[in-house]
Amino acid sequence: MNYEIILASNSPRRRELLAGLDIDFEVKVLEGIDESYPPHTPVSEIAVCIAEKKAKAYLNLLTDSQLVITADTIVVLGEEVLGKPVDRTDACRMLRLLSGKTHQVITGVCLTTTKEHRRLSVVSDVTFKSLTEEEISYYVDHYRPYDKAGAYGIQEWIGYIGVTRLSGSYFNVMGFPVQRVYQELVRMCGMDALIRDDKVRP
Repeated sequence: MNYEIILASNSPRRRELLAGLDIDFEVKVLEGIDESYPPHTPVSEIAVCIAEKKAKAYLNLLTDSQLVITADTIVVLGEEVLGKPVDRTDACRMLRLLSGKTHQVITGVCLTTTKEHRRLSVVSDVTFKSLTEEEISYYVDHYRPYDKAGAYGIQEWIGYIGVTRLSGSYFNVMGFPVQRVYQELVRMCGMDALIRDDKVRP
């Protein structure tokens, strides 16, 4: 089916990556969705749990011809979940924790229609070199990563100078495992609906 695809995210990175698939979509964001999760939720399930809560908020608003994509990304060091920093002090604290260590980036994604619901979770391992206080301060002050889980964007300066190893999807670390999303869209919509000769390329 040729669904009208809705991306339920304010993230410019997710918009950019979904646009890279050359598919038509629109962005619709509901405000005030509760993104909490039960306290004993396994770390590996937190991101997809939040993505599912977002999907449920849209379900009653969907028509039969619409498909909504919801997502959430967390950074995990050991058993500690690093969300978005609340201020400069918190951002610097998170980067000090990540310095010289390997952590996981987990993105949960849900693709939901009135008839079908698919969920996926993708994990990438990221290793940072030992970051100096000067590097941490420079990055936080110049890039203000307060909208990013773990207080960093791999596609920014800190990724250029700090990431020494990556295992898994680079785009997942950016916040959207676009290759897996494409696979699920093909299953739900059919390849002919996604790849069409009549589309105008830039």
